[in-house]
Amino acid sequence: MTIDFWGLGLQAINVVILVWLLTRVFWRPVAAAIAKRHEAAQAILGDAAATKTKAEAALAELSEARDGIASERMRVLAQATASAEAAKAAALAEAKTQAAALMTSARATIAHETDAVRAKRVAQSGALAVEIAQKLLGRLPDEAIQVRFLDLLVEAIAALPASDRAALAKTKGGLDLLSPADLSASAKAKITKAVQQALGAAPELNFVTDPDLIAGFELRSAHFVLRNSWQADLAAILKELQHVA
Repeated sequence: MTIDFWGLGLQAINVVILVWLLTRVFWRPVAAAIAKRHEAAQAILGDAAATKTKAEAALAELSEARDGIASERMRVLAQATASAEAAKAAALAEAKTQAAALMTSARATIAHETDAVRAKRVAQSGALAVEIAQKLLGRLPDEAIQVRFLDLLVEAIAALPASDRAALAKTKGGLDLLSPADLSASAKAKITKAVQQALGAAPELNFVTDPDLIAGFELRSAHFVLRNSWQADLAAILKELQHVA
């Protein structure tokens, strides 16, 4: 068998030329295209990853916002509940205050009305007592009544301390002696004598008529009053009635 070295050499040269041509014409463009496709795929994957990251960030933000909304809702509800409780407590306190004020006012009104009724009854009692006293006096002789009141006046003067009697005796302008009616000259003389004896001095007596006394006498100076009349007795009785009421 004969080997054709020239043919083999030409075939080898053809293979080399073919490989070179394939490398220059086919493999490099294909490799470049593959590289570009790879880069495009990487870019797409990078964009997808960025989009995924953004989506995850948006989802996290949305979840955080939702949690914030829920927390804000709970806070608003708690605040509204607290405000409602405070308003309820304030309304109850105001109602209690108003009720207490109404009760106090009602009690004051009742007490005032009671006092007014009591005062009216006391006044009516006083008027009735005066009327009874006048009727009783009308049945008794005036002279006998006045004699008894003169005795009581003398006893009252005698019961005064000596210093008070001495001061009364030295009163400038004399002493006023009040009686419920005009007195006769003899009655004035009798009264003057009795009073001067009781005082142990002879001061001047100025006789004054005062029907409001009803019965009895009163001895007065600028700074002293010795009451000895039914008017004074009735006033004392009325005072006692008011105190008891």
